[in-house]
Amino acid sequence: MPAITLPDGSVRRFDAPVTGTEVAAAIGPGLARAALAMKVDGALSDLSRVIEQDAGVVFVTRRDPDALGMIRHDAAHVLAEAVQGLYPGTQVTIGPNIENGFYYDFARNEPFTPEDFAAIEARMREIVGRNAPFERQVWDRDEAMRFFDARGEAYKAELIRDLPASEAITLYKQGDWIDLCRGPHMRGTGDVGTAFKLMKVAGAYWRGDHRNAMLSRIYGTAWRDQKELDAYLHQLEEAERRDHRRIGREMDLFHIQEEATGSVFWHPKGWTLYRTAESYIRRRLDASGYQEVRTPQLVDRKLWEASGQWDNYKEHMFIARVEDEDTTLALKPMNCPCHVLIFRHTLRSYRELPLRMAEFGACHRYEPSGALHGIMRVRAFTQDDAHIFCTEAQIPEETVAFVALLSSVYRDFGFDSFRVKFSDRPALRAGTDEMWDRAERALREACSLGGIEYELSPGEGAFYGPKLEFVLRDAIGRDWQCGTIQVDYVLPERLDAEYVAEDGTRQRPVMLHRAILGSFERFLGILIEQYAGRFPLWLAPVQVVVASIVSDAAEYANDVALALRMRGLEVRVDVRNEKINAKVREHSLAHVPAIVVVGRREAEQRTVALRRLGGEAQEVLGLADAVERLAAEAMAPDLARARVSH
Repeated sequence: MPAITLPDGSVRRFDAPVTGTEVAAAIGPGLARAALAMKVDGALSDLSRVIEQDAGVVFVTRRDPDALGMIRHDAAHVLAEAVQGLYPGTQVTIGPNIENGFYYDFARNEPFTPEDFAAIEARMREIVGRNAPFERQVWDRDEAMRFFDARGEAYKAELIRDLPASEAITLYKQGDWIDLCRGPHMRGTGDVGTAFKLMKVAGAYWRGDHRNAMLSRIYGTAWRDQKELDAYLHQLEEAERRDHRRIGREMDLFHIQEEATGSVFWHPKGWTLYRTAESYIRRRLDASGYQEVRTPQLVDRKLWEASGQWDNYKEHMFIARVEDEDTTLALKPMNCPCHVLIFRHTLRSYRELPLRMAEFGACHRYEPSGALHGIMRVRAFTQDDAHIFCTEAQIPEETVAFVALLSSVYRDFGFDSFRVKFSDRPALRAGTDEMWDRAERALREACSLGGIEYELSPGEGAFYGPKLEFVLRDAIGRDWQCGTIQVDYVLPERLDAEYVAEDGTRQRPVMLHRAILGSFERFLGILIEQYAGRFPLWLAPVQVVVASIVSDAAEYANDVALALRMRGLEVRVDVRNEKINAKVREHSLAHVPAIVVVGRREAEQRTVALRRLGGEAQEVLGLADAVERLAAEAMAPDLARARVSH
């Protein structure tokens, strides 16, 4: 007599083992129609599975978060059936659901192309329309291998052969088509719906090993309904329009080339943008009591061994061997150990704590070439890194102050909200359980003190301590993890950092690792895409173009530019013998936020015609008024606030 406990706490008792389908029907016809799957004691399961013992059951409907993953998983099976029906002799290999979609890898002599998608999608819709039920079958291992070998499915047979002996061999049947799969699945192919689309084809090595055969991978996306699919496709179109690599070329900000793979060549305009962001962050840190330092790029491996990074991070480090000194050096992948060396270089007093040490640290990390992406993911980058050395009692207050600073910085850059993730101890970690207990307790106390709401991210902490991660959402709904604060008892212990406490004893400081932007390069890429290159005036690498209508106004155009430059603006002058409409169009395409147009009349009257990016109208202003207005708009937010407060 299994007793089924439902989410509302009510209990349903049954006289015999019961399936999820039967439980849903017993509750009501509405649930029986809506339920796609169930969670039994937290584990996702088919509705057809038999529940033999007491259990807590939660039903999964189309609106639940778990439904999307199941829709995509089932869509991969529908794709595989469609492909084998249309292209006999094609072998199926693996086909998981992934973020925003799914893929399936196929072994075929002739790779697929996007031109094949229309026929495949049409066949997929036929399969969905048939709504064949998903039937779970448990097979004998040897029988399953023989079955797939007989069908010419060598890859499936290999997968079965390599599964642990203790693992049940499960196949799922949908109509006449069958596939090796752990499951679970929804009720039938009809539950996939028609809100799917095949997206692209790529090559993929079998099991990710370049020594194996190259397969043809078809990617698709699938959603609950057409509205969600349309929204996702629109987001992709927006992402393409905002792609920082394309805008970087259009605005002449940077480029990347193979002579320095994973490193950025900043052009003058791009470096102006970089320096504007760096200067802003430096001012904010100075005002918050941080002391800026600079540490070496090449550091002896002994430090990395002592800190633990050598064992945990060596494969991501660039190594240099100095033969005449019999020394191994590494380009620093992070700044933390070097900051501990500065802290311990002098015997510190408790009166110096908290000591906030900041560095715009240039770091190098090996990333596989296939993972590199514009300036978003590179091998050489700069962090707005800082470490706060403090006592255990100071952790909550310092954390709250940091989150307030981070919130203000994000607002200034145009991000009004963010999510917080609390990442606790990972399975592989340094330090004692007692250290981790104290660190996690202090971080939770800080969240409580600051009213910081978070979602738990189990096991995702750094190897040396728990952390808060700050996730921004951009203008088209994408999430970016940028800022972080991490509580570390381990590194001060490993590197023997001490301070003299009030009672005269030597104590270990706690080390708070923190960053707001994270990688400058990545954050600037995010900003480019957030604004689609149309930066607010204070961030724009070229803030104003002064364009002449006639050659007679060239001298006045230079006078206007000088007046603007005297107020700190980045100004270009365009006195070419071109029509003014062509000039305005060219500079608008370059995303210049303000275009000042001058002709004979403006020169005579000491006025300007001001045009804004994206606007058709122009505003005629006196020169002094225009300069004052643009100078005020171009002032960084922190400086504008300081000006108002004074």
